[in-house]
Amino acid sequence: MLDDIDARTRLAGSNCMELLLFSLGTQETFGINVFKVREVCKTPKITRTPNMPRGVEGLISLRGNVIPVVSLVHSMGLADAPHGLGGAMMVTEYNKRILGFLVQDVDRITRVAWDKVKAAESVGNGCPHSFITAITELPGGRMVSILDVEQIMASTFGEAHVPEVARLDDGYDYNIFFVDDSMVARKKITEVLDKLGCRHKHAVNGMEAWSRLQGMAAHAVQSGGDLRDEVQLILTDAEMPEMDGYMLTRNIKSDSRFDGIPVVMHSSLSSEANRAMGKQVGVDSYVAKFDANVLADTLRPLLTKHHRN
Repeated sequence: MLDDIDARTRLAGSNCMELLLFSLGTQETFGINVFKVREVCKTPKITRTPNMPRGVEGLISLRGNVIPVVSLVHSMGLADAPHGLGGAMMVTEYNKRILGFLVQDVDRITRVAWDKVKAAESVGNGCPHSFITAITELPGGRMVSILDVEQIMASTFGEAHVPEVARLDDGYDYNIFFVDDSMVARKKITEVLDKLGCRHKHAVNGMEAWSRLQGMAAHAVQSGGDLRDEVQLILTDAEMPEMDGYMLTRNIKSDSRFDGIPVVMHSSLSSEANRAMGKQVGVDSYVAKFDANVLADTLRPLLTKHHRN
């Protein structure tokens, strides 16, 4: 199911993604971005180890790597799910980390348009738990809950620590606009930008970001100002409801009003295929989540270069 990754890179800028559908033994259908999944296999023999976080069933050896195996049912606290570990494991690569996710069974891959994907909170109180980032509806009316893997990771292993980073104390006010649909990610990005000493505004999905950026650009034109005085850098996630980061970047790069403003893609999709997708739409830099120092070191020269120019 996961072959033809090169063909999937052509999704860049199409505002579409491919979901791997799976079940946890409840009535719901869940989905995860195909680019987060390295392979799917039957549930292996797991070596149980003491003092593991809740939801971590133990460790396995896979192709020379020892990786933790997480039961999504236990991590998400699904009381109505059947007991047991389930029949399948998804091997995921996320934030440069390889994990096994145990599920009841895996269904198929389906392509969806991001403008048909809605943030979980926007569809009312029907969302069953806090580990869902978005909802989409397939042809025929089947609803799919898209996992917030960042929230699951933070809940299971704890949030990433943000160390001290060197401030940009050069007397210049830097303004960054960032967009990310994950509350966990927004919190961490804010910490990094605050430590850098940057002012910042944010949006929670690509559509909102594009609307606000267009408004800022229109105001600059109307007032005779320079948009680059209002925003020196745009930081975007890749996966977002309504409009993904690839489409957002393509829109920005095709609009001359944003000339000279770098776009950095900051994504949990850390594979080379995703970097290639970012390059296709013109991102100035691609940073895998979440390493505060790497993010700060990526932003700093782009900001200071803008100042010198």
